[in-house]
Amino acid sequence: MTATTDATVVRPPAPKKGWTAARIGGAVWIALWMVIAFLAIRLAVTEYSTAFYLRYGPRILHGLLVTIQLVAISVTIGAVIAVPIALARGSRNPLIGALAYSYVYFFRGTPILAQTFLVYYGAGQFRETLEGLNLWWFFRDAFNCAVFTFALNTSAYQAEIYRGAIDSVPKGQTEAGEALGLSRWAIFKKIVAPQAMIIALRPLGNEIILMIKSSAIASIITVFDLMGETRLAFSRTYDFQVYLWAAVLYLSMVEILRRVWDRIEARLTRHMKRLGE
Repeated sequence: MTATTDATVVRPPAPKKGWTAARIGGAVWIALWMVIAFLAIRLAVTEYSTAFYLRYGPRILHGLLVTIQLVAISVTIGAVIAVPIALARGSRNPLIGALAYSYVYFFRGTPILAQTFLVYYGAGQFRETLEGLNLWWFFRDAFNCAVFTFALNTSAYQAEIYRGAIDSVPKGQTEAGEALGLSRWAIFKKIVAPQAMIIALRPLGNEIILMIKSSAIASIITVFDLMGETRLAFSRTYDFQVYLWAAVLYLSMVEILRRVWDRIEARLTRHMKRLGE
C-alpha cells in the first residue's frame, strides 16, 4: 500500500525594490533623454525645410557612405595586423615581446587625434623621402591618412583583445593537445583560436562601435565623411538640426551593428546554451 502526497511549492514573494540612489539617478537620466528627444523632434518638425534636405540630404548620405567605408577598411586592416601582434605579445622571445608591447602601449596610450595629426601633417615633412619611395601618392590623400591611422590604432586595441582571449583559454586544453601529439599550430588552430574568438567577440564589437564614433575625427583633416559633410552644411546654413540628423545616423549605425553582433554571437555560442533557453 502506497500513499501519495501532493506537494505544492510555494514561492516566497519577490522582495520589493526600493528607490535606491542608482534607480533614482537612472530615472533622472531617462527623463532627461526623453526631454532631449522631444525637443529634437520638435525642432526637426518646426524647422523643416524641403530646400535644405534637397540640397544637403544627398551630401550627408554620401558622407555616411564614406564613414562606413572608412571604418570597414580600417577595422579589416587592423584585424589583419592585430593577429601577429597578439601572438608576438605572448612570444617567449623577450625582444619580440617588447616590440609588440611598445607598439600597443604607444597607440593605446596616445589620443587618436594626435596620431591622425602626426600622420597627416607629419607626412608632408618627409615629402621628398616619400616621393623617393613612391609613397607620396598615398599620404597626400586625407582619406588614406585617416585609414592608415585608424588601422594602426584599432590594431593595437584588437591585439590586446585577442591576447586576453587567448590567455583566457584554459591551459589544460593546450596540454591535452600536446599529449595527443598535435603540433603547436594545430593546437592553436583547432583548440585555442575557436574558443578565443568567442571570448573576443563582444569586446571586438565594442571596439568597432568606438571606431564608428571616433571616425568623426577624420573630418578635421578634410575628409568629407558624415561629420565632414555635416560641418560643411552647418557652416553654410547655421541650421542646428543638421547635427541632430548626424547624431541620429551615428546612433543608427551603432544600433544596427549591435543587433547584427548579437545575432552573430548567438549563432556562434548556440552550442553553449542549455535546451529550452
